[in-house]
Amino acid sequence: MNISRWINYAASYLKESGRETARIDAEVLLAHCTGRDRAALYRDGLDDLPPGQEKMFLQLLERRAGGEPVAYITGHREFMGLDFLVNPAVLIPRPETELLVEKALEILRPVPAPVAVDVGTGNGAIAVSLAVFLESAKIYATDISGAALEVARQNAVRHGVGGRVEFLEGDLLGPLPDIPGFRADLLAANLPYVPSSEILLLMKGVRDFEPRLALDGGPDGLDHYRRLIPRARRLLREGGHLLMEVGAGQGAVLRGIMGPGWKVEVFPDLAGRERLVIAKRLGVYGQNSEFRIQNPE
Repeated sequence: MNISRWINYAASYLKESGRETARIDAEVLLAHCTGRDRAALYRDGLDDLPPGQEKMFLQLLERRAGGEPVAYITGHREFMGLDFLVNPAVLIPRPETELLVEKALEILRPVPAPVAVDVGTGNGAIAVSLAVFLESAKIYATDISGAALEVARQNAVRHGVGGRVEFLEGDLLGPLPDIPGFRADLLAANLPYVPSSEILLLMKGVRDFEPRLALDGGPDGLDHYRRLIPRARRLLREGGHLLMEVGAGQGAVLRGIMGPGWKVEVFPDLAGRERLVIAKRLGVYGQNSEFRIQNPE
């Protein structure tokens, strides 16, 4: 059977299995099997697949039909235009998180030799992206999972920034170097923020592929941020920024947790949902705080 017929068959099969992105999934998996890009699949649509590739493609389709994410099947995910390795030890980077990286780049570009920390780095998508697009930056990346850090290190080497991203195993900011006067210009945190009850609901009757450790944020989703914020204030320089990815309805709650001494803005993603909290550390702890929720453009 030729490539075009395989795409149509696979898209139909995945759609019947309940995959909402059935055709895209079929194209990505077939491209992975054949070593061609998706455009080449249509250019070479009349070519027959060798038996070995047919067998491999059918196996991958079964995995996808069972709910396994495409990124785990192929071992890759695009983020900020870069190709990242992923496996079940790490959360798959979401397109929405690119907003955090874009805002971080805006903040850091005017800063000479900036120092940034990616807290809970996972596969390193945020830390590596910042290092790639800011050649003068020094990046520290922490994670409590040694398995996740191994993936992150591989991604840093793949993108040529292994010497400028220092990966440290431990909880939140705990493993950062104990250097007198050490201060960061920016802290980026995409910590688990899904409320525990929502995770249980999502898992009901559904196979769980992503690590729960990277998703569960406690009863209201903000437990990890409650622990991070007081430590972040001590580590940030005056005028430094703390960027935190959140879910819908969590921006104002998080602002209340932060207390005085911050200028806080909440930014929506492209779908108009609350996605990012940016808090600027003010100079005096008791200084009046500011709070603003940005409207979608």
